[in-house]
Amino acid sequence: QVQLVESGGGLVQAGGSLRLSCAASGRTFSSYAMGWFRQAPGKEREFVAAIRWNGGSTYYADSVKGRFTISKDNAKNTVYLQMNSLKPEDTAVYYCAAVNRFEPNLWVPTGYNYWGQGTQVTVAS
Repeated sequence: QVQLVESGGGLVQAGGSLRLSCAASGRTFSSYAMGWFRQAPGKEREFVAAIRWNGGSTYYADSVKGRFTISKDNAKNTVYLQMNSLKPEDTAVYYCAAVNRFEPNLWVPTGYNYWGQGTQVTVAS
């Protein structure tokens, strides 16, 4: 019932910024939370950030805390990830995710039941 489409990825130099968008179609008001994960080649998918839909509480991985900011626009059914001070180790495919389960674990991929197809972020040094 929910479809997610990421955009905003691209190539940026170290220290630069990118803003990712995740546009949701379908019913999102009933979603418990939305989040961002990333996956580099040969590595497991890792948690980046999450935001609760109704309460607005945010959660961040230690590796991005202070550099990334997650936000949402309820009217547009869109979640954003503002990425500043980018590092080469941030290079990955970034995936948007959503969950409508009650009290999910927002820190792991299995906590979500909807996924976008991903957008590539490449940070050059």
